[in-house]
Amino acid sequence: MTADTVGGVWQYSLELAEALGAHGVEVVLATMGAPLSSRQRTVIRRVPNLVISESSYKLEWMEEPWADVEMAGRWLLGLESIVQPDIIHLNSYVHAALPWQAPKLIVAHSCVYSWFAAVQGHEPPPSWERYRKSVSEGLRRADAVTAPTASMLAVLENFYGSFQSAGRIFNGRNAEAHSPAEKESFVLTAGRLWDEAKNIAALERVAQHIQWPVFAAGPAAHPDGGTASFVKLKLLGNLDGRELARWMGRAAIYALPARYEPFGLSVLEAALAGCALVLGDIPSLRELWDEAALFVPPDDDATLQEALDCLTSNTPFRNKFARRARARALQFSPEHMAREYLSLYRRMASEKGKQGPLMRDHSARSTPDPTGRLRILRLQ
Repeated sequence: MTADTVGGVWQYSLELAEALGAHGVEVVLATMGAPLSSRQRTVIRRVPNLVISESSYKLEWMEEPWADVEMAGRWLLGLESIVQPDIIHLNSYVHAALPWQAPKLIVAHSCVYSWFAAVQGHEPPPSWERYRKSVSEGLRRADAVTAPTASMLAVLENFYGSFQSAGRIFNGRNAEAHSPAEKESFVLTAGRLWDEAKNIAALERVAQHIQWPVFAAGPAAHPDGGTASFVKLKLLGNLDGRELARWMGRAAIYALPARYEPFGLSVLEAALAGCALVLGDIPSLRELWDEAALFVPPDDDATLQEALDCLTSNTPFRNKFARRARARALQFSPEHMAREYLSLYRRMASEKGKQGPLMRDHSARSTPDPTGRLRILRLQ
């Protein structure tokens, strides 16, 4: 399984890997984008069925990535020759065009062209044409493509052409790690604060006009340079998962008036933590949270303020939507996610005539290493 270390795919990959461990599946996680942080290393030690192979190759959506993408491809094929996996699970697009031996799955979490369409209202500049062609080729060569929403699958086909769709598989999060606490009178948001897709700037504009303070967790500095500036929001910095879960447990309202959000793990976490939700009215979030959240047009500050005022001033109304959000969130469990993926893996392996361990049923959870050491696979 590939994963980047700089976005939500990282948390998704860990959650899925751990849930697959309950079915006897061992995951070799090939990381790219940036070196693992000390926090990330601490977290992965708690996933007993996970082996890490680490790199810092640029991701396909970064600036001038193509030399790194090619080197990463050779590295990944080398990993396959050593590991001999039953399935190649790619959380990106371009490397699906490599000459893999095992069946290859793409999971579509986001893409540059749909981001531009939703956030900027137009296609990317011509310099992104190589990206478009490479993504199209990867999708065409994949044995199966899935995404956490049907909305994401639809936009992929619109921008990149046809592919072998396996339908949607919802993401999942551990409910025990995101429990409601005694609620306090504040609004919370979280994510990459610099990312225009999250539309945190809308909360900055309305924060001074609502009754409760608005706290924002996440990085404000863009990885390619520059920092988003906020004056009215109370910035919490880049919290680790446990710290953020505690803040969500205390927050009465979680707001994300996003312009673009193919799934939104932070929304799921906040819903599990018992927050009432105020979300951007976009197809993916409607697909997931319809009737369980208040929706606002991303560019309508007045409606955003009105929705927040309704929730801050009316406790029964707020509690009703908090209950609805949590009930919906409990449907998106890691166990359900793992079973859906395992079923897809087995179908793919069967169609390729591959008779590996995934074709058999497993029930024993892997035993943690008593030393708690990090298992690392390095190529010589």
